[in-house]
Amino acid sequence: MAGVETLIRDLRLRRGRERRGLALAEGVRLVEEALRAGIVIRAAAVSPALEATPRGATLKEALAGAGTPLTEFDDRALAGLSDTEHPQGVIAVIEPPTWTLDGLSPRAGDVVVVLDGVQDPGNVGAIARTALAFGATGLIALKGTAELTNPKVLRGSMGAIFRLPAVSATDTECLAWVARVGAALWVTDSTGERPGGQHMTAPLALVLGNEGAGVRPDIERAASRRLAIPLQGGVESLNVAVAAGILLYEVRRDA
Repeated sequence: MAGVETLIRDLRLRRGRERRGLALAEGVRLVEEALRAGIVIRAAAVSPALEATPRGATLKEALAGAGTPLTEFDDRALAGLSDTEHPQGVIAVIEPPTWTLDGLSPRAGDVVVVLDGVQDPGNVGAIARTALAFGATGLIALKGTAELTNPKVLRGSMGAIFRLPAVSATDTECLAWVARVGAALWVTDSTGERPGGQHMTAPLALVLGNEGAGVRPDIERAASRRLAIPLQGGVESLNVAVAAGILLYEVRRDA
């Protein structure tokens, strides 16, 4: 028990995740999605709360059937390891999927979402979920964006981060990739034009910036189009995850 407990505590920290190349999936839904996506689950900590519902009991059977080593904790001990307000009796140690920029090869009409300094992990997860739902083919996280294996990113994505190719990159790497794949680079800007009305004949890199600071200058200078969502007077901005959904709907409609 001590080994799994120590491992989970270590993986709560970014340096632990980076050193081990592992991450945590917590909660019934997220662990179900990890299994469905074929994610390698190294181990799982479980408590009686997991078997309190038929769905949880089924998940425990599925984990055991997949050969996942299970370590039993009482509910209080597992709650002490949990990162959520309402633990559901399962925390899995997973090998997160790894992709590279070279592996992102969008075709004409495909959209890759670029996050520039989106710091809130819940927003990053929600954007990944939205991007997958609207048919985006990848996600690139630039400096200042929440780490992609952050437990809150994984939970916010509801498993989308297991299926959507997502990579971290520097500005230079991202711009070189844009040039290499021949993508159009569009950024969000409060003074930009309304989205829609332009048929895409190339891949699209859609940049969403920090809610306060916006898109960084070197990325903005390279952009060929600036988009803004029309808002009623008195409203300065939208939550970045909400804006992502609106913009992805509009650009995908034009694809």
